[in-house]
Amino acid sequence: MSTFVEVAKAGELADGSMRRVSVGGREILVVRVGDTYYSADNKCPHMGGDLSRGTLEGTVVTCPRHHSRFDLADGHVVRWTDWTGILLATGRLLKSPRPIKTYAVKQEGDSILVDLGS
Repeated sequence: MSTFVEVAKAGELADGSMRRVSVGGREILVVRVGDTYYSADNKCPHMGGDLSRGTLEGTVVTCPRHHSRFDLADGHVVRWTDWTGILLATGRLLKSPRPIKTYAVKQEGDSILVDLGS
């Protein structure tokens, strides 16, 4: 069941910007890339980093904590961490790679709406 909730006005987000929004008891990330908006859980599934404080390259967000990278288009893991060797192997044993939850976004007039029911 779709539950679209307004999270921002279109003019509030510049191209390439990210914002953390608390809505519906969740902390979500809202991102604008060109004329397209994306939304996902704001907490990194690796170690809980605040993704809104990370970096954005196209649709890929990088966590500021352990540099895990996720594509906001569908949530898939681009890179679980920038660790290498035994650290990477140990890290994957302790916490296996998981995609980030994404949410459908639509624009109606000046309102940016996120589907929290998806």
